[in-house]
Amino acid sequence: MHDWFFGSGRRKRFIDWLGLDARIDSSIATAWEEAKDRYNAVSSFFARFRLTGWRRVGNELLSEALTLGTGGLAVLYVLAIPALNDFDENRIATGRYAVKFVDRAGAEIGQRGILHNDAIEFHEIPDHLIKATLATEDRRFFEHFGVDVFGTARALFENARANDVVQGGSTISQQLAKNLFLSFERSLARKIKEAFLALLLEARFTKFQILKMYLDRAYLGGGAFGVEAASQFYFGKSVREINLPEAALLAGLFKAPTRFAPHVNMPASLARTNDVLTNLVEAGYMSPGQVHAARLAPARVIEPRQSQSPDWFLDWAFEEVQRIAEGRGHYVLTARVTVDLDMQRAAQEAMVTTLRSTQTRRGAPFSGALVAMDPDGAVRALVGGIDYGESQFNRATHARRQPGSSFKIYVYATALENGYNPRSIVRDASASCGNWSPKNYNGSGGSGRSLTVTDAFKTSLNTTAADLSFKVGREKVLEMTRRLGVNGVKRTCSMALGDTGITLLDHTGAYAVFANGGRVSRPYAVLELFNSKGELIYSRERDEPAAPQIVNTRVVEQMNQMMQAVVNEGTGRRAILDFTHAVGKTGTSSGWRDAWFVGFTGALVTGVWVGHDDFRPMWLNGQGVTGGSLPASAWHAFMSVAHTNRNIPPIQGLPPHPAQVAEQQRLAELKRTDPGLAQAQIAQATQRKSSIMPDQTREALKRLADSMLRASGQQATPVSAPASLPAATLPPPASAPPAPQSSKATPPAAKPGGRRTDRIDAGPRVRP
Repeated sequence: MHDWFFGSGRRKRFIDWLGLDARIDSSIATAWEEAKDRYNAVSSFFARFRLTGWRRVGNELLSEALTLGTGGLAVLYVLAIPALNDFDENRIATGRYAVKFVDRAGAEIGQRGILHNDAIEFHEIPDHLIKATLATEDRRFFEHFGVDVFGTARALFENARANDVVQGGSTISQQLAKNLFLSFERSLARKIKEAFLALLLEARFTKFQILKMYLDRAYLGGGAFGVEAASQFYFGKSVREINLPEAALLAGLFKAPTRFAPHVNMPASLARTNDVLTNLVEAGYMSPGQVHAARLAPARVIEPRQSQSPDWFLDWAFEEVQRIAEGRGHYVLTARVTVDLDMQRAAQEAMVTTLRSTQTRRGAPFSGALVAMDPDGAVRALVGGIDYGESQFNRATHARRQPGSSFKIYVYATALENGYNPRSIVRDASASCGNWSPKNYNGSGGSGRSLTVTDAFKTSLNTTAADLSFKVGREKVLEMTRRLGVNGVKRTCSMALGDTGITLLDHTGAYAVFANGGRVSRPYAVLELFNSKGELIYSRERDEPAAPQIVNTRVVEQMNQMMQAVVNEGTGRRAILDFTHAVGKTGTSSGWRDAWFVGFTGALVTGVWVGHDDFRPMWLNGQGVTGGSLPASAWHAFMSVAHTNRNIPPIQGLPPHPAQVAEQQRLAELKRTDPGLAQAQIAQATQRKSSIMPDQTREALKRLADSMLRASGQQATPVSAPASLPAATLPPPASAPPAPQSSKATPPAAKPGGRRTDRIDAGPRVRP
């Protein structure tokens, strides 16, 4: 047989193509059949699990629940990441510092640290106080893992049934997490963070350590932190010695120390104490007979001592002390600070009087904060909220809120540095930035009219401010904020309108730069710091460099003139003072969520913020609250009484006020007729501003420090608490380091003269 395929000489290279094709087809067919057989086998195996009817419905619901639950946990974890990142064990271990605070004259005004709240060990706390606390605050404390699911469900049910908040679902671990790391705003995000931080605390510490920290650090009214300080304040004795009625009274204060404090409302305190005794019976810790005697013989409270403790200020000053003392190797300290107690009381009264009388549409008063400082940054008064007993969150130092138009000082100062002046002509209009266009307070995009820079500033035109930021450059505006001590501002299209959250303390410190002529003004609280031997380890006058000039004098004078126009002719007219010039700027964030007024005289720089902790809009008499209303009124109320001497320095760039001219003439005449009296009045006026400590005060501080050293001994090492609790009783583990006892030495004498009587008459106040 012969064909073309079997040509001559090609038979050895023959390939059976037909056979190869058959093998390939056969292999594919076989593999396909095997795959079908395996699929049928697997299907037959799972067929036995096929559900129908109600079983299938239940299976589908369970599957969906697992899916949604997994997604929900992921979302919750993402929401909690900021709080977890802020978890700092140094804030838990603040007990290593024991700080006693004295005012400028050396009189003791308060304590913070281990002398303040870690005075006794866990095993020294009476058993009935621990049981009363657990029965009232967290009965399942030793059973849950930080979050009590059943307790939370029960609280939700009881609150829904009563249509009011009658039970709390937070565990002791959650409350401790809130006290250590979070603000006191009422929001879902905060509750989520609180729950995750409670889990982290439970993972890091034993139950005994958590309970000890809670008992040591909870605020119990009267400026007292922890059960030891509270026992001394209410009963005049150590917590080691309290009986059952006294323990029940203290346990009832954890929920709301201001509302249930016996000095504030004795009937409410007695009712709350009876509730705690009932809780002891219901929890099974005591029998009705054991608490019967406590009901018949309630706790006897000693007469309250006049509390002069400026708690908001001391909380911030304690943070400053820890920053200064870090790495110096000293832990028992005495700090002389800048606060003025008269100003502090005036600031608190001004805020309470202005805001407590206002009722929102939900019936809750507004929150607020105030900071007052000398032009060099020495903080004289600091109010972080309306009621320290209700919430210790310091809104003056830790709350970052949108400054609104009060931010425009940075924009206009930048413009003045770059060729503009108060008489330069600008327009009530602005170019767009991407898809955003600025609008004025009345909702318009600007009239397009021409006006001076001063007129645009005093009427707070948003269009002009935004346009100036675009023309001079937003990077230059950011550089101005950093130069003045305000960090964290973001470069956005609407940054000129104050859309980034900043703190009141930083914002007020920036305004102080224009009050002192353009020099750096960083807010500070500590003048001097002494160790346990009375040795001076820090002096601001000695250790801090001189404040450099950071803003040109011409710019300072022009900005002060423009801020005076805001008060006299613009949006801040409620801040006018009749005894001296006042300058400043109002600010209102979008949606009326934040209202500000920051301003100064020649002697004092003060900033006021008003808002809601949960960022709700503020409405009063059907209108949104602006910076020119409540904040300016509170500012006026405080500044009217804070200036106790009419000899006020002039503001740079402004002529002396007629009242100041008259005061200078009076002093000149007094020098001529009675030089001694004139010298005494001048000395009294300058004594408040002096940062130099008299020699006798310094010696008194050394004696005080020596007594602290004798009482405290050496710094102790923390001792771990036991890991478990015996079934019958609550045992006595030691989980905290022994702390130095409060010194019994007599504090240095206060400044002679008592309360000053040279307070000026500022005329009628502007009512809110």
